[in-house]
Amino acid sequence: MPREFSNADALLAAVGVALGETDWLEIHQDRIDRFAEATGDRQWIHVDVERAKQGPFGTPIAHGYLTLSLVTQFLPELVRVPSAKMTIHCGCKRVRFSTPVPVGTRIRGSAEVLEAEPVPGGVQLVTRVSVEVENGSKPACVADTVSRFLF
Repeated sequence: MPREFSNADALLAAVGVALGETDWLEIHQDRIDRFAEATGDRQWIHVDVERAKQGPFGTPIAHGYLTLSLVTQFLPELVRVPSAKMTIHCGCKRVRFSTPVPVGTRIRGSAEVLEAEPVPGGVQLVTRVSVEVENGSKPACVADTVSRFLF
């Protein structure tokens, strides 16, 4: 269930607020293959199942940028602002990939609001999203995302 903020003032007051966790999402080979097709990144460690079995992880792994791209799926599951007319994802201030995501692994997002500032027509949030690996000791990806909520 997303954390709901009623208006711009509520967003501006959200610094330090933990937004909770999303549901788990299993990473299937089909998603990895479709990402490879969309981006042209067909490195064997991602798409050649047999060769990847002999590689350093014993199985194919998700692209780091696939893992990062799922942040845009996780954010609406974590934060909701019904009064906003539009949300724009402006990018990331910082991104780190800490550990691979093997095919078949379940991941989820968790987040907290780091910064909030008024901008013309709305509020800009910096949200730290951690992509957790089920039973992992560290996150696969940590991204400080920049989003604008326009009212």
